[in-house]
Amino acid sequence: MSDVHTGSCHCRGVSYEVRGDLRPVIYCHCEQCRKTSGNFVGASACDVDALVMTSERTLTWYRASPMALRGFCNECGGNLFWKPEHGRYVSLFAGTLDLPTGIKAEKHIYVADKADYVDLTDGLPQFAQDDDT
Repeated sequence: MSDVHTGSCHCRGVSYEVRGDLRPVIYCHCEQCRKTSGNFVGASACDVDALVMTSERTLTWYRASPMALRGFCNECGGNLFWKPEHGRYVSLFAGTLDLPTGIKAEKHIYVADKADYVDLTDGLPQFAQDDDT
């Protein structure tokens, strides 16, 4: 049986539970992640049906591209979700998960777009784009 994981934005206007497995963390260095978070993003993911919103009071969805929406808190500005149009999963920004998460980082994607001040020395696999496309 899977654990229940909880998470929220900083002001807790958005909170959620994951009632299922979490994917290992993937670090994304694409320009969109850099521009919306201020740095690269560490994201886990879960099945869409496993994500249960316990508070959506301040949740806003932004059409970030033709292929995905980004969910953020319109009060504290916290970035929480990346939801692709195909609907097979939803990404959760790992920093919004309550500790302990029990998950580990797996790889870096879009390293061709990474910021010049970032040195990747953690030994994780690196992919110029997304190895899953």
